[in-house]
Amino acid sequence: MFQDIKKNKIKSGLIISIYIILITLIIYYICTYFELGPMSIVFATIFSCFSAFISYYNCDKIVLSMNKARPATEEEYSRINNILDSLMISSGLKSRPALYVMEDSQPNAFATGRNPEHSVICVTTSLLEKLDYYELEGVLAHELSHIANYDIRLSAIVTVFVGVIVVLSDMFTSRYVRPKSKSSDNDSNIGFLISILGFLFLILSPLFAQLVQLAVSRKREFLADATAIKYTRNPDGLISALIKISDDPDELNFASKATAHMFFASPFRGKESDLLSTHPSIEARIKALQNIK
Repeated sequence: MFQDIKKNKIKSGLIISIYIILITLIIYYICTYFELGPMSIVFATIFSCFSAFISYYNCDKIVLSMNKARPATEEEYSRINNILDSLMISSGLKSRPALYVMEDSQPNAFATGRNPEHSVICVTTSLLEKLDYYELEGVLAHELSHIANYDIRLSAIVTVFVGVIVVLSDMFTSRYVRPKSKSSDNDSNIGFLISILGFLFLILSPLFAQLVQLAVSRKREFLADATAIKYTRNPDGLISALIKISDDPDELNFASKATAHMFFASPFRGKESDLLSTHPSIEARIKALQNIK
């Protein structure tokens, strides 16, 4: 587990670095196109670093806002709060995650935040209605394991950064703008080449975003399932939850490509190929859990 935590921290730093470089090139290309002068690279660098800083420290708030989640108070949702309190003892985590609920007809859940001290677990109202105690325990234990393994930091960073990249890409590729060159002297050649590179990143950024999501999502789900069993000592509860969720026909209202990889199960079940899915199949996860029993 400690090795996985270390790898997640390294991946988080790597993705932040790639994001800063990518956004810098895209913004520089945009500035160059609009002929904003030699300060374009300075503005692009400042913008990318500032957006990375804001995104990192507010990733949980951004993700909760995207899903229109609200706090799950003790008075209104005592059952799930009691389950979480019990799991805190078995998980060994020192900081209790904030608990949130989102109104939705699909049973699902996700965890987010930059570290265990600033973490959140969010469940749909349908999950609370359709799952029994031990099934809910399995799902919450799965999300707690994402927190303990620092999956949440990596996942939240990817969610926010992918959203920014895709928005920028959609805004400017829809108009198909091309970089301009005002002169042919040597001083402008380097800037022009960088603007060309920025344009290529602008075109390829949605593909890059998809590849990053796939890279950080699949393997961590198996690890989170296995860790959840350590917390609950009850693989049957998690297996039953996976079966119920996979059989449920309802769609997730707030599902998007930017947040799909965060959820307990893919919100696009049956609508995406196995190759492009951010999650391993439910069947593969159940088989892995049965091997643990």
